[in-house]
Amino acid sequence: MTQKELLYLEDAYNHEKNIIDIYNNLEMEVVEDFMTKELKRHELMKNKIKKLLEMKAND
Repeated sequence: MTQKELLYLEDAYNHEKNIIDIYNNLEMEVVEDFMTKELKRHELMKNKIKKLLEMKAND
């Protein structure tokens, strides 16, 4: 393996290690808040699409 390839693997390893550390330090409250907001956002979009489909079905 070349020196360049070894450096790449070392960088990739450190990147993965950093991501794991960040994920491990996330507060569950922050994650729960985010997921609650995402759920609401997707529910709203689903309802908008449903209304459009119903309007088209009634045309």
